Amino acid sequence: MKQFTQASLFCGAGGLDIGFERAGFKTIWANDFNADACETFRKWSSAEVICGDIGKIEAEDIPNTDVILGGFPCQGFSLSGPRKLDDSRNILYKHYVRIVNAKRPLMFIGENVKGLLTMGGGQVIDAIVEAFSDCGYDVHYKLLNAKNYEVPEDRERVIIVGFRKDLEIKKFEFPIEREFEIPLKEALKNVSAPKEGEVCMAPYSSRYMSRNRKRGWEEVSYTIPAMAKQVTLWPGSPDMVKIDKDLWEFGKGGETRRLSWREAAAIQTFPKNMEFCGDLTSIYKQIGNAVPCKLAEIIATHLYGLLANITA
Repeated sequence: MKQFTQASLFCGAGGLDIGFERAGFKTIWANDFNADACETFRKWSSAEVICGDIGKIEAEDIPNTDVILGGFPCQGFSLSGPRKLDDSRNILYKHYVRIVNAKRPLMFIGENVKGLLTMGGGQVIDAIVEAFSDCGYDVHYKLLNAKNYEVPEDRERVIIVGFRKDLEIKKFEFPIEREFEIPLKEALKNVSAPKEGEVCMAPYSSRYMSRNRKRGWEEVSYTIPAMAKQVTLWPGSPDMVKIDKDLWEFGKGGETRRLSWREAAAIQTFPKNMEFCGDLTSIYKQIGNAVPCKLAEIIATHLYGLLANITA
């Protein structure tokens, strides 16, 4: 089996990379600004991991690879928070463009939130596509929901794929959706009951109580967020009850708690024995910011076959 090498920008804990490695790719270099995420990445990967500001990393210090991955920060594009065109996090993709332009990989992959497509009336996604096109790539993007790709989670994300123009891949179809979903009952069947310190015990805010936060055992999870206090409820919790517009209360007759970080990691399809570094808040953040490993694996398997045929 041919092995393609990859560099990973904004790598986080490595959900995207884990999926790609399962499909036959090999991460040899990675970068993130978050020190805990970098330590987590080092726990499972042999890649050189550089912790620091991507804006201060020169392209010549990054090894040449076949593929570049980059889940550039999405908070500035998110539907769940402020959406500002001048948010400093919204221009981090320009460093991704800079590095792709200098390194000339066969392919690059980006990931971002649904809000990217409507930010600035479409100006942001258009600017991203134009920037990569100008440096020699045919760019394709699509909004995918992880629940349609063997991930037990309702999680919509924009996947961006670019192929170097000399490969002449003008038409590209993303992986087809599965005709089944993985329910929480299946996803959490081998996750042990949480130990002390594995569940966020912070008070529930008015924001938290403004909508239903529980999905049942036969359903897929709500999106796993990066903020520990906003993590949704364990499916064994009593059903929440709506009492007014934008106001819910917890049901009676059982244990109500948030998902533990181990349960959140299982829903994000991280390996069962994945070791995360940092305190509880940091661990939840790393998990919530990640690309689900299974979604990444399905995309990567699809792309691997395409690259293998082209470069044979």
